[in-house]
Amino acid sequence: MTTFRFKNLIVWKKAISLAVILAKISEEFPARFQSSFGDQLRRAGLSMPNNIAEGNGRKSVREANNFYNIAKGSAYECISILEVASQLSLINWTKFDRDEIESLAYESSSCALKPASCSFSVL
Repeated sequence: MTTFRFKNLIVWKKAISLAVILAKISEEFPARFQSSFGDQLRRAGLSMPNNIAEGNGRKSVREANNFYNIAKGSAYECISILEVASQLSLINWTKFDRDEIESLAYESSSCALKPASCSFSVL
């Protein structure tokens, strides 16, 4: 059976976990915020694991690093959206662990910080 190398990357798995949490948070936004905050948070959340996967599949380091930098930018975007949503009282922080979310976002951006961590598979 053929497997994709990125599926063994710890950083990709963390980005997937974060994307799931962000989708759950966005589901709880009121209807009037779904097409703005909700959609943007879901898209930025999905961008992280997708760009890590795409970067891991590239042949050149330069090309891969470009995708890892996009993943990092998406992680930062998610934290910014969460901050605005939080200040608007759109997030019930008793249901979600803010420290875990920020930690996952930081770890998901580690490809851009340490590209070597994304160039090989780790379990």
